[in-house]
Amino acid sequence: MNNYIYGLDFGTSNSALSILDIRTKEVVHTFIEASVLYFPQPLTSRDPVIHFVGKEAVKKYVASAQEGRLMKSLKSVLPRTSFTHTYIYRQKYTAEELVALIISHLKKLADDWTGEEVTTVVLGRPVVFDEKRANDQLAQDRIRKAAQIAGFRDYFFQLEPIAAAFTYERHLQKAEKVLVADLGGGTSDFTVMQLDPNRAHSPHRKQDMLAKGGIHIGGDDFDSEIMWKHLVAYFGYGLQYKSYDKMLDLPLHYFRNICSWEEMNFFKNKKIKSDLEYYYFATGNNEAIARLMTLVGDNWGYALFRAIEQGKIDLSDQDVAEICFQAGNIDIQEEITIAAFSNTIQKDTQKIGNYLDQFLADTGLTYTDIDTVFMTGGSSLVRPIRKMIEERFGADAMQSGDNFNSVANGLAYCSVLFGEVS
Repeated sequence: MNNYIYGLDFGTSNSALSILDIRTKEVVHTFIEASVLYFPQPLTSRDPVIHFVGKEAVKKYVASAQEGRLMKSLKSVLPRTSFTHTYIYRQKYTAEELVALIISHLKKLADDWTGEEVTTVVLGRPVVFDEKRANDQLAQDRIRKAAQIAGFRDYFFQLEPIAAAFTYERHLQKAEKVLVADLGGGTSDFTVMQLDPNRAHSPHRKQDMLAKGGIHIGGDDFDSEIMWKHLVAYFGYGLQYKSYDKMLDLPLHYFRNICSWEEMNFFKNKKIKSDLEYYYFATGNNEAIARLMTLVGDNWGYALFRAIEQGKIDLSDQDVAEICFQAGNIDIQEEITIAAFSNTIQKDTQKIGNYLDQFLADTGLTYTDIDTVFMTGGSSLVRPIRKMIEERFGADAMQSGDNFNSVANGLAYCSVLFGEVS
């Protein structure tokens, strides 16, 4: 019998695995990795397809001058029925097989640390993978299959914000009614729970979960909006090209696609290359189209979005940030203020706020009924989002935990709910 159980938070941007010691009922270690896969270009057609995960994937990809195949934000494609599989250098991968590569990597790190082959895991899932029930179930099934492929035999699901709530509960001195706001890369989830430190180890907590809900908006959407509002002009948005005796706008979908990492990941193909060469000629060899050709043709999308994300992160505690990116003929030095950023993501902020208003109204609760708002997830650092929530509940109600490990730790603690820890 194992002495440990794992809690696994497979995230859009990062994934974390926490190790719970069954004997002490305490989390003893947490591993965190970027949810990134890199497949180097094989030297010959006979060479096997290999891969790297997380920080090593990014390191190898950068060292290769962006050769090969990089994949991120895989959690976002899990509910998509259109994503059945992809081929990577002759090797066919389903969505669950790709996710299993990341889970297997974390499991090996943890197994090496514990000295055991642990086979029980509590898996996190957002409140909403997708608004369509069938797609939501598909995403959960894919996570489950990925865990099986990775070597887990016993697995349980827990909602990510509920897991974060149990992490927060361990630090309470008295009972509180808590709204957990779990703001990640792909979703913004909310859960209202009655927490009590005297009930932290009780296996009967269903009645304490008062309400749950979520909306499919997160940090990746904010990055996309920065690209759309501030950077697409560098790549030709707004230009016209000559077609016979007419001047026409360049197709909008090219610019929308480069604002989405999911789409850019599959954007490089012969037809697009041919189309961009035509538009370059038809715009009189415009330098912006040349930059777009470099961005797409030389696989600079990931590096650019890292620069965008860094600018967003800088605005968490700065009033002005600069998005700096240089590659080939691309040279971006774009200043963005916190006011401009707030305006850039205003629609997303309003959607989240409107959802939160309706969520509380549906539960029959008011803002004053909530003792504490516990913020977790990487996007909980985004100031316009924090401000929107603070305006509703007041500054005194706001609490934050470990933005990246709270869910994984809570998932490990949640094993008591499933009778795995006596």
